[in-house]
Amino acid sequence: MQYLWAAMGLICVGLAVVGIVLPLLPTVPFLLLAAFFFARSSSRLHNWLIGHRTFGPMILDWQRSGAIRPAAKKAATLSVAAVFGFSVFLAFPSHVLIIQALVLSGVMIFIWTRPNG
Repeated sequence: MQYLWAAMGLICVGLAVVGIVLPLLPTVPFLLLAAFFFARSSSRLHNWLIGHRTFGPMILDWQRSGAIRPAAKKAATLSVAAVFGFSVFLAFPSHVLIIQALVLSGVMIFIWTRPNG
């Protein structure tokens, strides 16, 4: 089971890295999952992730107080706006745009109501 947890953690880190450049793929949720999986499989990998210069502070903020840093909130807002704008530009059907607007609005409400890290 330990190897499965470690493999899942590595997959999540890989998806998080891809999410850095792709606005549709979230980064932080995959990092939180990776921390969860590494905590159950490898203290070395877990300590590496928690101690990472870029990823570590985001994970620790969330684990300690459910907080999201203001810069991350702004980046998420810009990404969501870009994705929705791209959908409008591609002239998605109106029912798809409505569903997308509702889901993305819910995500933004969740992000902006979290405490600042």
